Amino acid sequence: MNKNVMDLIKEEKIYPVVRSKNAQQAINIANALIDGGIKIMEIVVENPSLYEAIDEVSKNAVVCAGGIITQQQAEQAISSGAKLFSSPICQMNIVKISKNKKMPFIAGASTPNEAYEAWQARVPLIKIFPVTALGGVQYIQDMLRPMPFLNIMPMGHIKLSEVQAYLETGAKSVGVGRDFYEDLSFAEITKRAKETLRVIKA
Repeated sequence: MNKNVMDLIKEEKIYPVVRSKNAQQAINIANALIDGGIKIMEIVVENPSLYEAIDEVSKNAVVCAGGIITQQQAEQAISSGAKLFSSPICQMNIVKISKNKKMPFIAGASTPNEAYEAWQARVPLIKIFPVTALGGVQYIQDMLRPMPFLNIMPMGHIKLSEVQAYLETGAKSVGVGRDFYEDLSFAEITKRAKETLRVIKA
């Protein structure tokens, strides 16, 4: 499962991140993305009701439970139907849970040192967050130049128009949140997903 999920993220190249305090709203956004061809996405666990959203959406797509920072959250993510979980940080107790439960884990890192430590811990995919604040595409270039072996996914206020530049820099996939859905109708979200997939897979 670990290899399959990680391969899917790299194949799809785009990784939508759904963030809402309302579970039904998260489900609706997720379904609009699925209608646009999205196969894998993250739903951030803003509160416990979002585990129900993960359970519902995971019937039609591969779902990552996002924002996981405690052991209890990780265990809830596993039981909610999520196929992997992610964290804004890299905590060794979460890495251990991932290995013990054979559940893929995306760790967060901000600096080259943190990214290297996550790689040493055999984390399969490292989220560089918040990448826009850190320097965007140039920051990823600078990080990968001495460490091209890192499997990284930039995330944090990235616009869909910037995805291609990150991929060309060497990112395995690119995480995009609000630019996929903020202030858009569900039909517009679906259209945006279709167009994004068409461009990055051309």
